[in-house]
Amino acid sequence: MSQVRHEGLRFLIAGSLNTTATYAIYLLLLPVLRYEIAYSIAYVLGIALAYLLNVCYVFRVRHSARKLTLFPLAYFVQYLLGILVLRFTVETMGVSRAFALLFSLTITVPIAFLLIRYILKSSPDRHPPAADGD
Repeated sequence: MSQVRHEGLRFLIAGSLNTTATYAIYLLLLPVLRYEIAYSIAYVLGIALAYLLNVCYVFRVRHSARKLTLFPLAYFVQYLLGILVLRFTVETMGVSRAFALLFSLTITVPIAFLLIRYILKSSPDRHPPAADGD
């Protein structure tokens, strides 16, 4: 299996864990907050867990200040797209607030994988693979 496929599989596993935690927080906040605010809080808390999972497990790269700084940018893009899809799904399509987030994720997850992979693997502080005689 190719490296990208392995990473993709690990991304889905880590993302499932992170999504479960984020979705649970979202559902817990819905009774007391507007769905956009509940989504925002859950999303921010999920970024910290996502960084740890992606660095340590998914892409197996070293942590760096540069990666930590750039990492949230991928989620900011995903967040903006997600909130647009969420609003459209709830307000235009009439989907339940509780299920609208799941629909949003089907669009934003593949985009997040590509952005995160680029940030974590193309950073100049990444260690190149060892040469064949090392």
